[in-house]
Amino acid sequence: MSDTVEPEVGRARPRKEDARLITGQTNWTDNIAVNGLLHLAVLRSPMAHARIDHVDVTPALERPGVVAAFSGADLAEGLGSLPCAWPVTEDIVLPDHPPIATTEVRYAGDPVAVVVARDRYSAADALEAIEVDYTPLPPVLDLEAALAEGTALVHSDKGTNRCYDWPLKGGEDFEAVRQRAEVTLKRRYHQQRLIPNAMEPRAVVVTPLAASGEYTLYSSTQIPHILRIMLAVVTGIPEHKLRVIAPDVGGGFGSKLQVYGEEAIALAVARRTGRPVKWTESRSEGYLATHHGRGMIQDIEISANRDGTLLGLKADLLVDMGAYLMLVTPGIPILGAFMYPGIYKMGSYELNVTGVFTTRTPTDAYRGAGRPEATYAIERIMDDLAAELGLDPVELRRRNWIGHEEFPYTTVAGLTYDSGNYEAATEKALALFDYDKLRAEQADRNHRGDSVRLGIGVSTYTEMCGLAPSRVLRDLRYAAGGWEAASIRMLPTGKVEVVTGTSPHGQGHVTCWSQIAADVLGVPFEDVEVVHGDTRAAPQGMDTYGSRSLVVGGTAVHHAAVKVVEKARKIAAHLLEASERDLEFTDGVFSVKGSPDARRTIQEVAFETFTSHDLPDGLVPTINAEHLVDPDNFSYPHGTHLCAVEVDTETGQSRIRSYVCVDDVGRVVNPMIVEGQVHGGLAQGIAQALYEEAVYDDQGNLVTGTMADYLVPSAADLPEFTTDRTETPATSNPLGVKGVGEAGTIASTPAVVNAIVDALRPLGVRDVRMPCTPERVWQAVREASR
Repeated sequence: MSDTVEPEVGRARPRKEDARLITGQTNWTDNIAVNGLLHLAVLRSPMAHARIDHVDVTPALERPGVVAAFSGADLAEGLGSLPCAWPVTEDIVLPDHPPIATTEVRYAGDPVAVVVARDRYSAADALEAIEVDYTPLPPVLDLEAALAEGTALVHSDKGTNRCYDWPLKGGEDFEAVRQRAEVTLKRRYHQQRLIPNAMEPRAVVVTPLAASGEYTLYSSTQIPHILRIMLAVVTGIPEHKLRVIAPDVGGGFGSKLQVYGEEAIALAVARRTGRPVKWTESRSEGYLATHHGRGMIQDIEISANRDGTLLGLKADLLVDMGAYLMLVTPGIPILGAFMYPGIYKMGSYELNVTGVFTTRTPTDAYRGAGRPEATYAIERIMDDLAAELGLDPVELRRRNWIGHEEFPYTTVAGLTYDSGNYEAATEKALALFDYDKLRAEQADRNHRGDSVRLGIGVSTYTEMCGLAPSRVLRDLRYAAGGWEAASIRMLPTGKVEVVTGTSPHGQGHVTCWSQIAADVLGVPFEDVEVVHGDTRAAPQGMDTYGSRSLVVGGTAVHHAAVKVVEKARKIAAHLLEASERDLEFTDGVFSVKGSPDARRTIQEVAFETFTSHDLPDGLVPTINAEHLVDPDNFSYPHGTHLCAVEVDTETGQSRIRSYVCVDDVGRVVNPMIVEGQVHGGLAQGIAQALYEEAVYDDQGNLVTGTMADYLVPSAADLPEFTTDRTETPATSNPLGVKGVGEAGTIASTPAVVNAIVDALRPLGVRDVRMPCTPERVWQAVREASR
């Protein structure tokens, strides 16, 4: 091996995964074929809220190809309530959540009955034969009205639609701050409901093994380990008899961080029939039944002095839980609760979250999960405050952000940001954007009364990544820990297997984990394989969500590799007849100090360990190692995003003219992957700003129930992005990494909306509700001119 091996961490390696993904050699759940396989179809409620009076599945049994059919009552025995793992307060209202409804449906799409047949088409056709009698009940759709006295109840046995109230206070009393502030602003912002659109729909395959009572469940899930535990509880199948495999998974964005009723139903049906069962959702079925994201009303108040010095922030949030509490539904706004102060110094912070039940599809994690909502609120009101004070929005931010010399810094919300350099990222972004030139053009257009106005939007964000500190999660009443596991197996031939508890669904874990292990072990990148997504092959793990995989899982890989080297050092010293202290380890080679020809590669040590012919007395014949890591702190990526938008005041059409972002995600393992993650995140955040919204009619029917009605942008709808980075390593892990998967989504939405409002502010427009469709922009202009 060369003595000048280029480090892997930092190299723009093409992804190992992509050869399979782009040549059709993948193993999606829906591709799994098993002898005797039955296909499952789900009958869903057409009503948002109704009592189930009668279900008769017997007509479906007469249809061709049908093997069995079950109502909710038929499957109730042996199926418990679906779990909520985050009861955020002691007095939270926790309704039962049956995987399939038995007495009442509470959203359009609630499962009512199922059919299993020899093919999926026969199963789907037979659903039409099932007879269900409903008594309609009033839908509950408006968040504020849902809390009013005498309103219809989503769960009548609970006596209220209020799920919980969760307060957070930091620093000085906000009322005292408000009294002495020279300026106060109040704003109401809306976070519309969003529908996740992963490339691969949800799918489940269950194969039972009757002789041993074991079940293997394949699922397009983000969380095979958590899913195994939860399904064991829901179905009563012992955990050690249940194996969960996440094969290739085509995207998740939080929507597959879930324990869905269909997974429990498929297990129950396989148990009843003794045959393998498959269910794959259609796209429109997914729109109804896969959990939604966002859904929040934000009342924000900020206090400041006339020179722009921030004094305090107050936020009251009404959050749409939907009909049921899914795995982490109540905790999503709590993840954002600590982030409303953003990167700014202030002396007072007060927040209250109110969770509200409605008769709509349940909400839960969606890319960013609470943090996009927080960033949107603070970045929107900072622009509004700048306009109120007559300051440039960048200048207002400069006067209030945490200086790079002030880290570590404990915010008024109680978080300790370990590192950051907001000045450097902002200066770089401004230069790339040509900020001053665009401002001059904007002024000229405004002066001329141009019908196409130019707006400039600013977003200087930070986020909380690396969800891990288990003690913090305990204090927030989350039911699980946040640690992560990795093990490394040195094979006799010198090849390496990395086993990770994280479970990728498109992020490039295999490539990044290979780079990390290759650097520490000094082995070729190509000699490393990564094993994941199977609770038998990788028995320990807490899975993938919240930009935690690299920060926690990658760190576990690093530590496990270091342990392998230390174990190998003992054997190398024995083989070289030297003291461990006299050995150097460089690029995979142990050598004796001062005698470079006395050397053993780590691959040679692995083989000697395999044969065990000449090991030190009493030494266990393995250099394999595992490591569980539980960091003491989160990580805090940050950055500055700038957006220029041209807004046609006569048609309402908005066009993004340029978009620049400079992100600081700490040390970068693979620049190419980081670039891709940022691009994907930007697309998702811009989509919220301009295109996407789950719309219900006044009876609770989902109006945007297909891709023809719910506008997911394509590449043709998005601008060219100019991206760059600064690098301030995290201090909470040895890799210095911070996480990047959600950054683009978190930062871009307020940047785009700020730009649109900035363009229209001279016309009297103060807000445009998302998504900023041409109609809404046009209406805002007309209303401002009256």
